[in-house]
Amino acid sequence: MQSILDVSEGDVVTDFFFIREREIKQASNGSDYATFLLERNLEHIQARLWDITNEQKSMFDRKVIVKIEATMERYRGKRQLHINRIRLATEDDKVNVTELLARKGVQREDLWQDLRLLMEEIESETIRAIIKQVFGQRSFRDRFTTIPASKMYHHAYYAGLLEHVVHTAKSAYQLLPLYPYINKDIVIATCLLHDVGKTQLFTEAIAPEHTTVGELIGHLPLSLELIYDAAKEAGIARDNPELLRLKHCVASQFGEVSQGYGSAVSPKTAEAIFFYHLKQMNTLLHGFDILQEHAREPWTYSPMFKRKLYTKKDKEEDHSE
Repeated sequence: MQSILDVSEGDVVTDFFFIREREIKQASNGSDYATFLLERNLEHIQARLWDITNEQKSMFDRKVIVKIEATMERYRGKRQLHINRIRLATEDDKVNVTELLARKGVQREDLWQDLRLLMEEIESETIRAIIKQVFGQRSFRDRFTTIPASKMYHHAYYAGLLEHVVHTAKSAYQLLPLYPYINKDIVIATCLLHDVGKTQLFTEAIAPEHTTVGELIGHLPLSLELIYDAAKEAGIARDNPELLRLKHCVASQFGEVSQGYGSAVSPKTAEAIFFYHLKQMNTLLHGFDILQEHAREPWTYSPMFKRKLYTKKDKEEDHSE
């Protein structure tokens, strides 16, 4: 499948896309037209369909998969697709929406197995009981293993949260032997549970929006609530030392409160300090990886880093001075 970023102006594109956004506008001649934000494997492209009919308005809305034949053009300096033909995807097309919206190489089933193995590494009966209570609910597992980690910031795709959690936990597992004074069970449990509130933050996995409770409370307090509820169901006292250390790591996951990134409290234990930097490393390096994956120039501006980053691949030859 050719990257949409490699399509030249004037070339014709024929492929399946997910309609992420749609807006109906009126042309100067009085006819209606539609502007779309189309998505495929983390790539986005604007598109236009002129003289859209009322039937097409009802068919080609947000959250549907369409097959289009379109010409790449440039409008006001930006690339977009001029749609020549469009239809809804059918069962005969055998297009899987999760594959269309997932990042290539991200396998939900494999990641879930990795997560289960990481759970087995925890020795504390208290921590194991909390994790078993949280992940023992089928409805929770279904959401946790499919939703993105965010809408735009990082791991913003199908099963993105699961990938973020597994990679962070694996990194911790590799680094912890270098710091024998750090409590392994607390760190691994924090990796697994720090974002569980996002199962209540997002409406769905395919085209997520924030829920009312997500907007009003936020995913960090929601995560702490879920952990507390699980501990209560497991018969663990509110002031249990392991529970307190786990909740502190979750509450301080965004670093110093003075930085303004969302921590409820600044990191005050070795485990909290360790996890904060681990999470930052995973998030920022993932952001760089995504940027480089889609970059077509040696230097690419990143909204996350608020600066240009050197995104030339190792195998590319740099002809710049």
